[in-house]
Amino acid sequence: MADTPASPQVVQWILDTRDLWPEARQSRDLQTHASRALALLNHEDQEKVFRNYHVRDAKMVLCSHLLKHYLIARFCGVPWREIKLTRDSHKKPIYRDPVTGRLPVAFNVSHQAGLVALVAVYGYDDAGGGRQVDVGVDVVCTSERRDRDLKSVEKEGWPGFVDVYADVFARSEVNYLKYQILAAVPGAPSGPGTTQEDIVDFKLRCFYTIWCLREAYVKMTAEALLAEWLGALEFRNFVPPAPTAAFDVPAGEDGPQVVRGHDIYFRGQKVDDANVCLRALGPDYILATAVRTAPDKADGLKLKLGPFDMLSIDDILSFAESRL
Repeated sequence: MADTPASPQVVQWILDTRDLWPEARQSRDLQTHASRALALLNHEDQEKVFRNYHVRDAKMVLCSHLLKHYLIARFCGVPWREIKLTRDSHKKPIYRDPVTGRLPVAFNVSHQAGLVALVAVYGYDDAGGGRQVDVGVDVVCTSERRDRDLKSVEKEGWPGFVDVYADVFARSEVNYLKYQILAAVPGAPSGPGTTQEDIVDFKLRCFYTIWCLREAYVKMTAEALLAEWLGALEFRNFVPPAPTAAFDVPAGEDGPQVVRGHDIYFRGQKVDDANVCLRALGPDYILATAVRTAPDKADGLKLKLGPFDMLSIDDILSFAESRL
C-alpha cells in the first residue's frame, strides 16, 4: 500500500553514511560488508557504486540509490524490484507511472561529506490538470575542504579565492562575497579575541551558502551549473544560517539557523515563484531546498519546508526486503 496524501506533501530525508560499514576500506569491500544493501540494487546500479575510487563516495552513491527506491516503494506503492527510474530531457532522474504516464512524486538528491539528502513532493502531479512541481536540494559541508581552503586564501587572498569560482556566480554575488559580507551579514566575527582564521571561516561559510543556494535552485530547474543563463541568476544580500550547537541539535525554526527569505533575481527581474529554504545542521553542514509549482505558483509557496527526518539504514533495508 502506498502512503497516499490527502494533499501534496513534502518529504525531507537525510541518511548519514559516515559510520556505515566501517570495515570497508575500498569500494569493492562493500560487496562483503554492505551485501544486504547492494542486493537491493540491480547490476547497473551496483556498478555505479563501485566506480567510485573512495569508499566514502561509494557509500553515498549506494545510499542515494536506496533512498530513491525507498521513496517510490513507500509513496507510490510499487514493489521494490519493479521500480524503474528514467531520466527527463535534462538527464534528471524521475519516476513515471507506467500506466498513467504521470509523475506522482518529484524528487532530488544531494550528497556531500557523508550525508545523503533527499527532498520530494508527492501527490501534486497526481491531481492532474497539467500541474507540475520542480524540486532541488543541495548539501554542503563548510569544513570538508577547510585546510585546502585556508591555504588557498592565504596564498591568493580572499578576492583571489573567490575569483577562482567567479564563473559560477553572478557578478553581484562575487562583489558581495569579496567586499561586503563582513559589514552586511549579521554575526560576522569582530571584537577582542577575533582571529584572522575566525574571519576567514566566516567568509567561507558565506561562500558555501551561496554555492548551496545556487546549486539547489539550478537543480530545481533541472539544469546544471554550466547552464548558459547561470550568470543571470542572482541571490542578492544572501545570509548564511547560523550553526546549530551540534549535529544532533535541530535548528530553531524561528531563529537564525533557518533562512526562508531570499532576494532572488533572474535577468534583473525579481523571482517570486520559488520556495527556497536554507537550514543549518551542526556547525558545518548547510542544506538548501528549492521548490516551485506550475501553473499555480501559490501552491509551491505554501508548501512547508521544515526539518529533515534522519533515517535509519536498517529501517530502509527492512522495508525494502518486505516489499520485494
